[in-house]
Amino acid sequence: MNKKRLMSLALATLGVVSLAGCGKEEKAAAEFHVSIARSDDDALYKTHFGEFDTIAKAAKAITNDSERFVKYAEAEANLLGKAVMMPYSTEGGNYAVTRVAPRSIPYAKWGNDDDRLKNMVFAVGDKTSFIKSTERAEMIQLWQAAREGGEAYDPAAYLTGKGYTLGTEYKTTFQTGPVTLDILNTSEQSDTEVLINCFDGLVEYDNLGFQQMALATAVETSQDGKTVKFTIRDDAKWVKSDGTVYADVTADDFVAGFQHMLDAGAGLDFLVDGVVVGVSEYLKNKVAADFANVGCKAEGNKVVFTLVQPESYFVTRLTYSCFMPMNRQFFLSKGGAFGIKEYATASEDDDYGYGLANKSDSMVYCGAFIPDGDFTENSIKLKKNPHYYSTCRNTKLEWVLDNGENPNQYYADTLTGTYSGMSLLESTGLLQKAKKETIGSTNLFDGYHYITDTTTTSYLLGVNVNRGTYELSNGSCKSAKTSNEQAIQTHMALQNVHFRRAIFRAWDRVKYNAVSRGEETAANNLRNCYTDPGFLVLSEAVTYAGHTFSKGTSYGDLIQYFGDQAGLGVNFADGQDGWYNEAKAKEEIALAKKEMAQVFSIGDGKIHLDICYYAANTTQVKNANAFKQIIEKTLGDEIVIDLVAAQNKDDFYASGYRAKDGVSGNFDLFYGSGWGPDYGDPSSYLDTFTDGGYMNKICGLQ
Repeated sequence: MNKKRLMSLALATLGVVSLAGCGKEEKAAAEFHVSIARSDDDALYKTHFGEFDTIAKAAKAITNDSERFVKYAEAEANLLGKAVMMPYSTEGGNYAVTRVAPRSIPYAKWGNDDDRLKNMVFAVGDKTSFIKSTERAEMIQLWQAAREGGEAYDPAAYLTGKGYTLGTEYKTTFQTGPVTLDILNTSEQSDTEVLINCFDGLVEYDNLGFQQMALATAVETSQDGKTVKFTIRDDAKWVKSDGTVYADVTADDFVAGFQHMLDAGAGLDFLVDGVVVGVSEYLKNKVAADFANVGCKAEGNKVVFTLVQPESYFVTRLTYSCFMPMNRQFFLSKGGAFGIKEYATASEDDDYGYGLANKSDSMVYCGAFIPDGDFTENSIKLKKNPHYYSTCRNTKLEWVLDNGENPNQYYADTLTGTYSGMSLLESTGLLQKAKKETIGSTNLFDGYHYITDTTTTSYLLGVNVNRGTYELSNGSCKSAKTSNEQAIQTHMALQNVHFRRAIFRAWDRVKYNAVSRGEETAANNLRNCYTDPGFLVLSEAVTYAGHTFSKGTSYGDLIQYFGDQAGLGVNFADGQDGWYNEAKAKEEIALAKKEMAQVFSIGDGKIHLDICYYAANTTQVKNANAFKQIIEKTLGDEIVIDLVAAQNKDDFYASGYRAKDGVSGNFDLFYGSGWGPDYGDPSSYLDTFTDGGYMNKICGLQ
């Protein structure tokens, strides 16, 4: 293929990219396909993330919790200043009505437990069965009192006492279902939010936020903090999808699960790399026999973890899916194999049949629920495990496909009791409907609405600094770019920190949010740093580089200090738009133009940025158009946001959220991915952007 160098001086300073083909001179515009060679991933990572990576790794080595938090905050401020990704929101903060009792599911800032629905309390009935706003507020007060050592919080007794009828068969909706039943072979929330109901771990959080034993009955930690032993209960069973017992749960099941998680390499392995002894060497060498040197072993009815260094927060890691058990015998019977190379070969064999998403009998289960038939693309059903060792209030769970294409039907179904609750958004029209709906003499909105809790999950605007995909393999979601020169121009612009900062500073997120959520709650879910600012606090005073941080200082205040020291000029508190500043945006774009005069002189002088959205979803359509209007209005004619419409949800997810790696991301900017913490330390967020980290792919890097 004919190659030529475009603007070699700029390419030499901004990152080498070669231009393939002769663009629109060779092909008609309608047939044009972008074809450029990517830059070197390692070189671009070093350029954009190298300084952050150094600081973050220094933080990881600090054993004192408070000192480590300070160092991680310095690393995060550095990362945010590079403007390669921008935290823009968290979950919640919107109007809703519900029949679900507050704080009746596990209350946890990290891990998977907040998706466990076994003991969730909810009312059933028509629209009169929504929980009143005043009653919900009172229940929250009772919950808080119980957390502080007061009387037990019993949401079921409270609602029954108020005349509500409680249900045990819960139905909700989903937009993308599990692509596997193998909980150790996925790190995606769309998989684990269902599967976690079918598997238990060693420990789990209760609805007050306190950690309790689950498949373990006791935990022992050695004096040096490097050895942690869990005694496994003797009454837990592996159960097949037909409800029959397959085997007892044993300590070896956790060893088998740990090795399989490492072998599968689905994005969970990095969570234990450098944490458990021998993991780094095993992942590097890929030799099955080397697992004997990994610090996860069974000693009778105990599973023993040997750590590289003591971690005060190690047990908080155990509620995430990477520590779930797996029955060794069943796995092997379905064609599985242990060892990284051996598993890679076995999983490609036609006889491999473990954890198939559409075959419930391809797995055995140890949690509160088992599948009620095979999962389909439209429906996911679970039923109570008849051999479950612990309490389980609910008997059935069901998820029904809803892509957000018919919000009026969803509203009607929720009123009649099919679903337990709904968000009231401006863009769907449901907020307006609720404000007109009456329940007896009471207005639905006035009497029953509440504002949903925000969470520790952070959603990000990713900047693709090394794009490698310009359309999906099926030909859909094709880039709007009309020439290779235009693709090169975009690539080069995205290498410039001032250009990236200009985009971030130009995004008026309050105005953007108001389109979908309404003006009253438009700022509620805004997040300005990656780690939830209220995630942790210092347990002791720390003096660092001449500055003393007092005991009780929040993690968000630490980030604020380092951000201010770096001159970022961003308010990192939740619930307000700390990034948007029109004047700063114009200053940054002016600096970018000055530094990249040659880049802006290519073709028509416009920088085109692709952003993909799901065309059948009303909210996504409105948000995408709002994003385009806001950025272009602030930055001027030289910046063009090209909206690339995905006609089905699979294409939308394939373009970003489910892109398997950096090269597969089909976007220049993407705001469809987020991260929730897996354990109680800032590294749970920040490790995802260290060298080889899982979230680097949203920036186009491997």
